Amino acid sequence: MTYFKNVNDIQFEGLNSSNPLSFKIYNPEEKIGEKTMEEILRFGVAYWHTFTEDLSDPFGTGTAIRPWDKYQGMDLAKARVEAAFEFFEKLNVPYFCFHDVDIAPEGETLRESNANLDTIVALIKEYMKDSKTKLLWNTVNNFSHPRFVHGAGSSSSADVFAYAAAKVKKGLEIGKELGAENYVFWGGREGYETLLNTDMKLEMDNIGRLFHMANDYAKEIGFDAQFLIEPKPKEPTTHQYDFDVASGYAFLQHYGLEDIFKFNIEANHATLAGHTFEHELHYARIHNMLGSVDANQGHPLLGWDTDEFPTDLYTTVLAMYEILKNGGLGRGGLNFDAKVRRGSFAPEDLFHAHIAGMDSYAAGLKIAHRLIEDNVLENIIAERYQTYSEGVGKEIVEGNTDLHKLEAYALGLTKFNNHSGKLERIKATINQYILTTFSGQ
Repeated sequence: MTYFKNVNDIQFEGLNSSNPLSFKIYNPEEKIGEKTMEEILRFGVAYWHTFTEDLSDPFGTGTAIRPWDKYQGMDLAKARVEAAFEFFEKLNVPYFCFHDVDIAPEGETLRESNANLDTIVALIKEYMKDSKTKLLWNTVNNFSHPRFVHGAGSSSSADVFAYAAAKVKKGLEIGKELGAENYVFWGGREGYETLLNTDMKLEMDNIGRLFHMANDYAKEIGFDAQFLIEPKPKEPTTHQYDFDVASGYAFLQHYGLEDIFKFNIEANHATLAGHTFEHELHYARIHNMLGSVDANQGHPLLGWDTDEFPTDLYTTVLAMYEILKNGGLGRGGLNFDAKVRRGSFAPEDLFHAHIAGMDSYAAGLKIAHRLIEDNVLENIIAERYQTYSEGVGKEIVEGNTDLHKLEAYALGLTKFNNHSGKLERIKATINQYILTTFSGQ
C-alpha cells in the first residue's frame, strides 16, 4: 500500500525552485570541506512524532489525518512500519529513531509486550534489508504508563525499578538486533515533585546502578552502541535529575560513567533549562561529551516543550558551528524530535516540516563552515584573551605562579589591559555571513 500518494521522491532543486516538496539548500551529495552534507548532518526521523503523534493537546483531541490510522493494534503497528519506510525512502533520510512503545503496542504483561516487539522488530529488520535508512538510536519509554508515576530508575517502588530495568534489557537487545549506532536514556520522570517525600540520594544512586547494569549487559551481548543521556530540566516533574549537560556531567562523574556516556542534546530542553542551545552544545563539546542532537526549537513565548521543527537560521548556524568544531557528531546525528503544528494535519505536512528542518540545518552548516574557514570568531577570541599568551598570563595558564607572585605583580599595576568584547560587531558579521552565503557575493 502507498500511504503518501501525493508525494514523489524529494529532490534537491535549489533556492529558485517553487516546488514546496523539494530541498532548496540541503543537497546530500554536496561536499562541505572533506565530507558530504549527508555525512556531516546525519539526519534522522523521530518515529514517535512522525508516525504515532495524533496532534492532541491539553485542550483538544487529535487532528492528524493519517492513512494508517484505519487500523488497530498490531495491524496498526505493521502499517506504521510500512508507511515509515515509504517516508524514509521518499525523504532520502539516512536514519530513524524510536521508543519501544512507538513501534509496538504494550500488552497486559511484559511478556506480551516483548512478543509484540519481537514481531515488529522482525518486520523492521526485513524492511531495512532493502533500505539505506539505518537506526540512529533506540530507547524505551519508561515514563508514560501509570506504573511510572514515581519514576522508573528513580522510582520509590523496587517492583517498578525491576520492570524498568527489564524493559531496558529488551531495548538493548533490540538495538543490537537492528544495528543501532547509539542507545539513549531519556529520564522522562526521573526527578521529583517535592523533597518532602523524596530520598534523593537513594533515587540517584539507583539510576547510577541501572546505568552500570545496562553497560554490563551491553558488553555481555556484544552491543557496542554509544550510550547517550538526554538532559531535560522540568516537565513533568518539578526538577529532573538530568537537568542540563552540566548537572548530567556531574552525575556521570560521580557514578564513574563519564567514559561510557555522552549527551544527546535537545534544543528545546536547553532553552527550558534557561540556556541557549549553543551553550549546551559548547559545554558538552569542551568536555568531549557531545554525542548526538535532537533538532527542534521551542516557542519563545511558551514555557513548555513545544517540539517545533527548527527554522531559526541564527540558531542552526551557531549549532552547526559547535558541531563542526567538535569534528562532527561521530556516531550521533541530527534527529528531528519535532512535530508539526496542530493545524498542519495533512500527511504531506510531515514532508514540508522535515524539508524545512533539513534545509535550515544545511544552511547552518554552510554558514558555520564559512565562519570557521575565515577564523571569524577564533580571531576575535584570540585577541580578547591575548594577555594569557605572554607574561603573567602565560604563567597563570601554565601553572607557574602562586598568590605571592601574583600579589607582587598586582601591587604595581596602574593600568589594566582589557579588550572590547565587540559583541555588536560579531552579531553583525554573522548576519553578513548568513545573507551573503546564498547571495553569490
